[in-house]
Amino acid sequence: MTSSTADRATFGVHSIDHFTLEVPSLAEATHFLTAFGFALEAQAGQLLLRTPASNHIWARIREGARKRLAYLALNCFADDFEPLRAQIVQAGGRVAAAAAQATVEGFWFEDPDGNLLLLRVGEKTSPSYRAKPRLVAGPARTRGACVRAEAPPARPQRLSHVLMFTPDIARVVSFYERALGMRLSDGSAGIVAFLHGRHGSDHHLIAFAQGDAKGWHHSAWDVPDVDVVGIGKMQMQQAGYTQGWGVGRHVLGSNYFQYVRDPWGSYWEYSADIDFVPPGFEWPSGDHAPENSLYLWGPDVPAYFFENTEH
Repeated sequence: MTSSTADRATFGVHSIDHFTLEVPSLAEATHFLTAFGFALEAQAGQLLLRTPASNHIWARIREGARKRLAYLALNCFADDFEPLRAQIVQAGGRVAAAAAQATVEGFWFEDPDGNLLLLRVGEKTSPSYRAKPRLVAGPARTRGACVRAEAPPARPQRLSHVLMFTPDIARVVSFYERALGMRLSDGSAGIVAFLHGRHGSDHHLIAFAQGDAKGWHHSAWDVPDVDVVGIGKMQMQQAGYTQGWGVGRHVLGSNYFQYVRDPWGSYWEYSADIDFVPPGFEWPSGDHAPENSLYLWGPDVPAYFFENTEH
C-alpha cells in the first residue's frame, strides 16, 4: 500500500478535537472509564471525558440503542477552514446535518463510509514534537522500580489516535488524503492503514481496518512509558475487565500497547512511545506483509480482536 502524490491535498487538518460515542448504558460506561483513569463529568445525559493532564474534552459518551460512533470532530487552523471545506466537497464529501444534541459548530459532512465528521477551527491537540522517553537507566546501587503499593494508577494523558472499520480501505484512505490532507504512514494492503497529520502528529492520527461494514474499533490514549501500560493492564483486570490484547509492542508506530475490551466489544488502548512524524517530513511509508504489520512482540492476537460488534 503506497500513497500517491496525485492524491496530496493543499490543505489539511491538524488534530482530532474529540469523538462522540453512543453506548447502551452510561452506568456501565462510568464504571469502565473511571477504572481506565479518566476524569468524568456527567452533564445533560452524557459523560464528558477529560484527562488529569488537561481540561480539554477528549470524548463525549451518550446513551443509545447500541454502541456506535455518533461523530468525529477534527480541528484545523483558522486560515485553512474555508479552503478545507471546499476541498472536502470537491473530494466527494457529502454535506450533512449536525449531529443530534451537538453543541459545537463547524462544517458537518460524511466520509464514503457514512461516518459523520465535523470540521472546526480549534487548538492543535496532536503533539508538535516527540516527547523524551521517561524511562532512563538509573545509577548503580539504586532500585529501578518502586514497590507495587507505591505505584500511581495509570491515567491517560491525551488522545493519540482512533481506528475504525471500513469495507473499503483503498477508497477511504484516498478520501482522507484528498479531502482532509492526511498522509499514509504505513499499511498492509486489504488489512489495515495508518494515516498521520501533515502539521506534526503521532505516526497515526486515524487508522482503518478492513471489515464487512463501518464500525468503531478503538481509541488510543498516550501514557508516559511501558510501565504505565503494564500498570494499566493490571488496573483494568482488577476492575473486572480481563479481555483485550497486550502487553506488547507494535511494529507500525512502534508503540507499547495494552488494549482493554469495553462492555460493547470495542477497545481503549494504553499507548506509550509511539513514532512521531514532524511537520513536512516524508515518512517512509510502506506496504507491509500481514505478519509484520501488527506487533514485534507480545501475546498472540485474540480471535475476537478484529470482530466488528456493531454488525
